[in-house]
Amino acid sequence: MCRNITELRGLEPPASDEEIEAAARQFIRKVSGVRRPSSAADDAVEVAVAEVAAVVHRLLGTLPARRQPPATVPPLRRPEVRARLGL
Repeated sequence: MCRNITELRGLEPPASDEEIEAAARQFIRKVSGVRRPSSAADDAVEVAVAEVAAVVHRLLGTLPARRQPPATVPPLRRPEVRARLGL
């Protein structure tokens, strides 16, 4: 499940708040089955995203540092990655 979520541990520079929130949002979409929440579900989805993002922040802050970067490519929304790839 969620094979498309990029591994955030060990990135240099460390994962940004935006990257963590994007991963949390993707996870919530996957487990809820709701891609575009209705106005009635929007608040519940936003609360869930915030809670998952907070847990991920704590998790990344407590895990020991990796000796090697993750096997996955860092998120393409990073400017330095986009520049290197010529995007």
